[in-house]
Amino acid sequence: MAVKFGRTLAPVAERETVLAAALLRARTPEAIASAWFAQATALGDAGACVLWSTRWPRDIRVHPEGARAPQVIAAAVDAVSRSRAGLNDDTNPRVLFDDGESAVAVLHCPGGKVEPDPTVCARLSEVLDMQRMQESVARLEQAEKLQRSLYAIADMAGSDLDMPDMLRGLHRIVSDLMYAENFYIALYNRERDALLFKYFADAADPDQVGQDEEMPLSRIERGLTWYLIRDKKPLMGGPDDLLLQVSGPLRLHGADSSDWLGVPMLRDGEVQGAVVVQNYSGDRCYTTAEMSLLAFVAEHILTAIERKRGRAELEQHVVERTQQLQVANRELRREVNERERGERLQAALYRIAALASLDETSDAFYRHVHAIVGELIDARNFYIALVSEDGNTLTFPYAADEYDRDWSARSYGRGLSEYVLATGRPQLVTRDQTSAMLAAGHLDGSMLGERSLVWLGAPLLSATGAIGVVAVQSYERDDVYTERDAELLTFVSYQIGSSLQRRRAAELLRQANAELEHRVEARTLELREQIAVREQIEAQLQHQVMHDALTSLPNRVYLRDRIERSIAGLRRDGAWGFGLLYIDVDRFKVVNDSLGHSAGDAVLKQVAERLATCVREPDVVARMAGDEFVLLLEHVQQPETACKVAQRVVRALQPPLQVAGRELQLSCSIGIAIAMPGCESADRILHDADVALYRAKSAGRNRFVLFDDAMHQTAMGVLDLEQALRDALLRDEFVPWFQPILRLEDEAVVGYEALLRWNHPTRGVLAPGEFLRVAEDSGLIGAIDWRMFRLALEAGRDLVAGGRYLTLNVSPRLFQHNDFDRRLLDLVEEIGFAPHALRLEVTEGTLLGDPETVVATLHRLRDAGIEAALDDFGTGYSSLGHVHRFPLKMIKIDQSFVAPFANGEAPRSSAVIEAILALGSALGVEIIAEGIETEAQGAVLRAMGCVYGQGYRYARPQPADHWL
Repeated sequence: MAVKFGRTLAPVAERETVLAAALLRARTPEAIASAWFAQATALGDAGACVLWSTRWPRDIRVHPEGARAPQVIAAAVDAVSRSRAGLNDDTNPRVLFDDGESAVAVLHCPGGKVEPDPTVCARLSEVLDMQRMQESVARLEQAEKLQRSLYAIADMAGSDLDMPDMLRGLHRIVSDLMYAENFYIALYNRERDALLFKYFADAADPDQVGQDEEMPLSRIERGLTWYLIRDKKPLMGGPDDLLLQVSGPLRLHGADSSDWLGVPMLRDGEVQGAVVVQNYSGDRCYTTAEMSLLAFVAEHILTAIERKRGRAELEQHVVERTQQLQVANRELRREVNERERGERLQAALYRIAALASLDETSDAFYRHVHAIVGELIDARNFYIALVSEDGNTLTFPYAADEYDRDWSARSYGRGLSEYVLATGRPQLVTRDQTSAMLAAGHLDGSMLGERSLVWLGAPLLSATGAIGVVAVQSYERDDVYTERDAELLTFVSYQIGSSLQRRRAAELLRQANAELEHRVEARTLELREQIAVREQIEAQLQHQVMHDALTSLPNRVYLRDRIERSIAGLRRDGAWGFGLLYIDVDRFKVVNDSLGHSAGDAVLKQVAERLATCVREPDVVARMAGDEFVLLLEHVQQPETACKVAQRVVRALQPPLQVAGRELQLSCSIGIAIAMPGCESADRILHDADVALYRAKSAGRNRFVLFDDAMHQTAMGVLDLEQALRDALLRDEFVPWFQPILRLEDEAVVGYEALLRWNHPTRGVLAPGEFLRVAEDSGLIGAIDWRMFRLALEAGRDLVAGGRYLTLNVSPRLFQHNDFDRRLLDLVEEIGFAPHALRLEVTEGTLLGDPETVVATLHRLRDAGIEAALDDFGTGYSSLGHVHRFPLKMIKIDQSFVAPFANGEAPRSSAVIEAILALGSALGVEIIAEGIETEAQGAVLRAMGCVYGQGYRYARPQPADHWL
């Protein structure tokens, strides 16, 4: 059944009146459709929607918006096509309005036959026509604005403005069309695969690229401009949008922009350059229309640049043509000079004769000769060659040549100069004649120049024969010299030869006088060379002192100097903040111990290379020692910046390394410290970073930790405690306390365990748990142990009467010394303590650290009468199978197995203790239960057959005087 929208509800007149009023108020198709659907509720019930556009079939709008679907839009486009083809079948969808061009409105109603409301259709046509006209006006205004811009670009291209002024004008024109505060133009050189930045204006990074600076594309590989050149298509949007548009991975260079628009400049399908605008405000400001506009403008910008460049090339061509005309003019003048040369000849000969009698240096003499010859013939390429006294060497005391620069002495051979000397006549030799003489064997090709077209030489004659040659040559023309020039040069050579003979005699006298000076100069030169070598060695030593030999990275000395300079900059300007990353390669000792130090060195080199990729100039990567590296980050104000670098470091070390034929997976722990105003010294910030590194390693490694005030306070507490321990050793504040070991059956005392106490001057008596860890980390535990041994043995001599014994707790560090047993026996002998009354308590970790050494030491002590006791048995990582290897007199069951008996039986602990008792019985070892604090615990242990015990139930530790 047909649905007549607008005629099924009563009262009809009232509804139509309301609809008409709403339609009159509506100014957009959206408002018209909304008013219609509000009055004709059946439309919504039938799932209807209205589609319209002023650019059909593009930019189609739908009401209601939720009804937008590809199949609905496709059906509407098909309906308009049928309507324009004359196929009016009145089926769904129905065309409400169509101007035949681009303004169209369609009603899609899948729930029944459509009866459009004529009022709605009329109002839709009015509003759509109005919208289309408004859009046309806007497009015309934009087109006019674009046309004015293109005219302005064309005017600039033909103006007298130089290139920089024209490019600034282009920037202003683009700024009128869109937001272009940050704008640059780059031309692409295909041969060098590089970009020439003709213009660059950037508010965020003004110094990133210099004007007319050429940058290889490899330097910005995978960057946005790189993709413009490679992909030949525009790019627009924010970082996330751009990542989807490029054809590969994206690397951002320079400051990060919130919106970026770039278009390639194309000519015949080839990229000639790129035009880019960008925005840093955080808002999206570029549209698809602006991208098309910029692409269109870019073509005209390229045309303007090419016209300006073509004009410059034309001007250059004019300059070159002018130079060519000048050359032609010089040729004409040379012909005139040929006519004038006859007049100058007589004057030149007089000057040469007078020159021979002048007292001047050889260089000045040769220059004057050259100048005189140059007035007569073309002598731009001129030289004088002399034969040595023995006739084996040819020297060149003077030469002026356009191409040849090597005029060092050479052996007498078969060159053109030697040919003149052999013939005793002047020779005018062209290139063709040179080839003939080479073929005849008169010349050696290795002694001839490759560029000379004509060569003219004459012998320098003296009373004893030819002593040398004067020669000229030309690289431009082969007809520049004539036979007349050869005669002239021959006459000049006579004068030169005679003058040289006289000058040689005078020169011998001067040489005798100057020989001493020459020796002094030679010695001075030698000393200078030695000084230069020493300075080079000092520079090399300076480099070695400041750099690590293995990785070539800066070392601790260099780093401290850089940190001090950074601190000085921070004091001058608070904006000079910097950060420090203290890096330690996790479990590097395992690599050294398992693969050897050469493999460890290879690992460190690769780690150094990867760390270098994580920083930028002027940051520093330095190696402190071993597997410890430090990154100095300049100009860091926020901790987040240093944390990002730390993340890069962690990621850089994640890929496996190939070392010694193995694939190693490394990680690192990083401590970060940020230097703020008031930073005291390089030691302080290094210490802060080291403290943070220690915290990172304690937290499980493969992470970074930022130093804070809490860490500082903790570190200062540790330092204070360490210093207090040193003071305690000096003031002898450590004292031994003793806790009895009893036989459980009758509670008779069989021995005492000596326990360390610190008689602190302000805090009272402290147990080892409050300071032992710091003592071990600082290395003071050794001195404390030996002081404790002496005091305990001295105080315990009276306690061991009646067959009792004394036990001493021994640190694992002491067993690392080969002379531990000897030193202990010497102490026992010095004090006069009975060795058989002394037992040493060791932990399971001590036994398994270096089993062979520990076994040998304990055997030597047993031979001397001192027995060993295994303390805290069951808490370590040894197995029962190891116990029989060691010479033990006593095993002490850890209190963790005794504690469950406080309220009665504990099956699991009972099983363990029974096993230990059985083990002791089998090995003949005494078993002592520690930590007995209640009567119930003692009763259970006695019932199980445990003979000895120790704990607060029987006695607490006290000084020796208490027990005596």
